[in-house]
Amino acid sequence: MKAINVGLLGIGTVGGGTFTVLKRNEEEITRRAGRPIRITAVADKNLELARKIAGSGPRLTDDAFSVVTDPEIDIVVELIGGYGVAKELVLKAIENGKHVVTANKALLAVHGNEIFAAAQRKGVMVAFEAAVAGGIPIIKALREGLSANRIQWLAGIINGTTNFILSEMRDKGLPFAEVLKEAQALGYAEADPTFDIEGIDAAHKATIMSAIAFGVPMQFSAAHVEGITALDSVDITYAEQLGYRIKLLGISRMRPEGIELRVHPTLIPAKRLIANVEGAMNAVVVYGDAVGATLYYGKGAGAEPTASAVIADLVDVTRLHTADPEHRVPHLAFQPDQVRDLKVLPIDEVITSYYLRMRVEDRPGVLADITRILADSGISIEAMIQKEAPEGASQTDIIMLTHETVEKNANAAIAKIEALPVVQGRITRLRMENLQ
Repeated sequence: MKAINVGLLGIGTVGGGTFTVLKRNEEEITRRAGRPIRITAVADKNLELARKIAGSGPRLTDDAFSVVTDPEIDIVVELIGGYGVAKELVLKAIENGKHVVTANKALLAVHGNEIFAAAQRKGVMVAFEAAVAGGIPIIKALREGLSANRIQWLAGIINGTTNFILSEMRDKGLPFAEVLKEAQALGYAEADPTFDIEGIDAAHKATIMSAIAFGVPMQFSAAHVEGITALDSVDITYAEQLGYRIKLLGISRMRPEGIELRVHPTLIPAKRLIANVEGAMNAVVVYGDAVGATLYYGKGAGAEPTASAVIADLVDVTRLHTADPEHRVPHLAFQPDQVRDLKVLPIDEVITSYYLRMRVEDRPGVLADITRILADSGISIEAMIQKEAPEGASQTDIIMLTHETVEKNANAAIAKIEALPVVQGRITRLRMENLQ
C-alpha cells in the first residue's frame, strides 16, 4: 500500500529518538500499521543536527511552515514544544488537512480546546499519547481501555525530575537545593527547572488526563498548583516514621459539585505501590467504578520511551487515515457534543487529610490547646508524634495526621493554632491521600 508521509517538526531529543526507532523497527511497524510510515521531511533550526541524524533521505529545512503546507505530507509530528510557534504550526497543519501527532503537553493543556475544535471541523486527528508520562500508554488507557467505567479519580507521579529529587532527599537526607544541583548535573533537571519543581509541568499533564477521564474541556488555568521548593527534608523523615512517603502528585477527582484538579506534594501510605516509585520513573493510578484501581508505570521521559508513544500514535493515525471521522475515537474520549463544562472546584473546597508539623513551647497544656482548636473545627486526629525536646531546649516539634476535612476548615484551624503564643512560626501543612 502507499506509504504514509510524515513531516517531523523538531529533531532534538524526542525527534531524534522518533526518527531512530521508526527506522530501526520499520518492518515491525509496517506490519502493525498495514503500510509503511516514512519521515519524508524534517524541519529544524539546526540543519547540521538534522543532517547528522536524518542523513540525506528526507527533505531538510529550517522552515517548519513549508512542511505543514506541503501537499505530500499526510501527518505532521510536532516536537518543538512551547505555546508560541507550535500553536501556529499545529493550527496551520490542521487547516491544510494534515493529521497531527504531538508531545506538547503545555500546548494542549492551554490551547487544546481550540485545537481539538479546529481538528473536528476539518475532520482530522490530533494524537497526543506522548504528551503525558512519556512511554506509558495512559492516554490510550483512559480513552479506550477504561471506556466502560465511570472514572472516579486519578493520581499520578507525572514529573520525573521532582520524583528523582524527592527520592534522593529521602534516601540521603539532603536538602532540596543540594539535590536539585545533583539532578541538574545528572541531566534530570534543566538549567531552568521552574516548570518541573514548581509543579507546572505536572499540572499540564494532570489537566489533559482529567479532561479525558471526565469528558470535560481543558481547564489548566483553574488547576491548583504547588511545587516542591518549600519542602523540608525533616518532613520527609517524619512522614517515613509515620509510614508515609511524600510524592508530587497530579490529582483529579470527580465530585457531585465539580472536579478537583490539583498538583502538590502529598503523603501516601508507604505500602501503596505508587509510593514506591523511585528515581525519574512515572506512575499513574486510575480508579474506575467497574475495574477498581489500575496502575500504569514506566519511563516518563527520554528519547526512545517518548518516541515509543509518538510512533504508537503514528500507527493509530495510519490505521484510521481513511476512516470516517465519525468512527474515530474522540479526542477527549467522549463524543464532542457530550463534553460537559463542569467547574473545577477551588482548593478551599477540596476534601482531604492533612499532615501538620508545628514547633511549640515544651510545657504542659500546649497539646490540649491545639487539639481543642482542631476539635472545634470538626477535625479529628488519626496519628501524632510529639518529639522530646533536646536537652536544654525549650521548644519541640508536634506532628499530627488528621482525618479528612474540607480545606477551608483546615486553614481556619491552622490560623487559630498559629495565633497561640506557645506556637513558634508557621505550621507546615501537607495534604494526604490514601489512594485506595
